[in-house]
Amino acid sequence: MSEPAPPPALKPSLEAVLMVVDEPATEEHLAKVLDRPRREIADALRELADEYTAQNRGFELRYVAGGWRYYTRARYAEAVESFVLDGQQARLTQAALETLAVVAYRQPVSRSRVSAVRGVNCDGVMRTLLQRGLIQEAGTEPETSAILYGTTHYFLERLGLTGLDELPQLAPFLPEADQVEGESQEGVPSFEVDDSGETPTDH
Repeated sequence: MSEPAPPPALKPSLEAVLMVVDEPATEEHLAKVLDRPRREIADALRELADEYTAQNRGFELRYVAGGWRYYTRARYAEAVESFVLDGQQARLTQAALETLAVVAYRQPVSRSRVSAVRGVNCDGVMRTLLQRGLIQEAGTEPETSAILYGTTHYFLERLGLTGLDELPQLAPFLPEADQVEGESQEGVPSFEVDDSGETPTDH
C-alpha cells in the first residue's frame, strides 16, 4: 500500500482559503477547516502578515473585526480605486458620514434622536446606510417603541477596527438628543430623500 500523502503546507493553505473569504475568517474557523491547532494557525497568520510587510507586497494580511482577511496596502489604494471605479466616486456623502458618526457614537439610537442631534431629517440617509450594510436594527426603545439602530460588523471591517472601543473619543463632543431643540418625533411621516440631500426638521 502506498503511504498517505502528507498534509499540505500550512501557510499556502491559509493563503488559498483567505483568497476566497467574503469576511474576516476567525482563527477558530481556520483551525477547524484545516484541522490544525489554533495556536499553530495564529502563529502562521502573524508570520504571513510580517512576511508581506517585509516584502512590501501590494496587499497585507490584517486582523480586523475578530478575523483575518487580505486588504490592499494603503499606499496602493489609489491604483485599485482607479481600476475598480474607473474614475467614478462611490464614497458616502458628507451627510451620510455625519449620520453614521452619530449612530456609531450614540448607539443604540432611534432615527428621531439622530435627526435631533444633526438638526435635519435623516430618514433618507438612514435608509442608505441600512442598504449599504453599515447600520442595522438593534431593538426598540422601551418608552416609545421606536426602532433603535447600531453599527454592523461590516462597519468595523470597513474602518479596520476590531471593536467599537477603538473609535476615537469623540462622544463627549456630541450633544445629547434631549438637549437639542426641534427634536423630530418617530411618528412623523418620513421624507423620500437620498443621501445626496436632507430635509430640515421643523423648529
